[in-house]
Amino acid sequence: MIASCNPKQPQKQALMRQIHSNENFAFTKAKALEIVKTGFNAGDGYGEVWIRDYNTFIELSAQVFEPEVLKENLLVFFKMQGDDGNIIDGFIPKDKVSGVGYDYIYSGLEPRYAGHKNTVETDQESSLVQAIYKYINVTGDKSILNEMVGEKSVADRLEWAMDFLMQHRYNEKYGLLWGATTADWGDVQPEHDWGVYFTEDTHYAIDIYDNAMFLIALDNLMEIVPESKEKWQPVRNQIAENTRKYLWDETNQKFIPHIYLNGSPFPEDFNENEIYYHGGTAVAIEAGLLSNEEIKISLDKMIANVKASGAGSIGLTMYPPYPEGFFKNKGMYPYGYQNGGDWTWFGGRMIQQLIKNGFVEDAYQQMQPMVKRVKDNNGFFEWYTVDNKPKGSGTFRGEAGVLYKAIIMFEEIK
Repeated sequence: MIASCNPKQPQKQALMRQIHSNENFAFTKAKALEIVKTGFNAGDGYGEVWIRDYNTFIELSAQVFEPEVLKENLLVFFKMQGDDGNIIDGFIPKDKVSGVGYDYIYSGLEPRYAGHKNTVETDQESSLVQAIYKYINVTGDKSILNEMVGEKSVADRLEWAMDFLMQHRYNEKYGLLWGATTADWGDVQPEHDWGVYFTEDTHYAIDIYDNAMFLIALDNLMEIVPESKEKWQPVRNQIAENTRKYLWDETNQKFIPHIYLNGSPFPEDFNENEIYYHGGTAVAIEAGLLSNEEIKISLDKMIANVKASGAGSIGLTMYPPYPEGFFKNKGMYPYGYQNGGDWTWFGGRMIQQLIKNGFVEDAYQQMQPMVKRVKDNNGFFEWYTVDNKPKGSGTFRGEAGVLYKAIIMFEEIK
């Protein structure tokens, strides 16, 4: 049963009537089912199937595809797993490979596809574990864990992916995972015109998103592979403790943007801690890192940021954004793309967590602008400008997935 906010009974009944009669909810659900039937790439601006995205719409895909189809996509990621256990970002049919910048990855276990990995990010492995967990929950098919890929089972490969993070992305001093400096949950570093690969100029950093995603993945892994708990429970406890110790700013009741391991890419007089990360905070709540009181404070800050910026929803990536010129990638201007763009893809996850933690009335209120723009724009877009204009890839399945799930959670409230 989904938790409720326990309003007075007449208020609760009125809220439930609103939920079940909301025309934008009905439209959004129908539209989500319509677009997810058309494939598994992230959106019409992407040729690849991305694990970061697939993780957020696999439950929606399960409404229209047979489990075997979902499983086949998941197995590609294992077939293309690196020799050190790392997981690719995404894959694309070999005959659709373009010359646009990627250093493509190939595997003898999967001759149909080419893969790629945006090395600045540290969420691919965690995203795959989470996607497998969701696949099992929504289909009931635990047999995928025993599927052999090469000489390893899927269950073994999941642990191998987690081992990769501990062996290659773990900082001993802080006891946390690291990656490149990026904007909140993003995969663009400041030091390069494109920014998706480590370079000699990369400034390595620890952030909340990577570590929260890892915590969720470890919880998922231990649930679906119980024999792994002895190994991973102490790691999970340590990561959670160190996340609170080093990344949570008790005074300001927020997560600091970064702990830098080899210096900051930004000017010395820039106070980065003035920036509030919406996406990473939402994922941290999913990881169980914040108390109910802290969740409410976080929501209030997000709402205040929306008002101050003029943005359309709490999907606002961050506030304030990084100043002009702080990222070499021209798309990362203030309130552009991952630098303060409004992404329902993460805003919808915050809605889910508000429902799960009992803030149902708040969740319903903050959901309205997200579903309204689906209706207004007749579909799902990657992100929205500060004045609520759709941008980026259309038919963005990650947005469809998180909104569909949030609506189902509203409808299941008792």
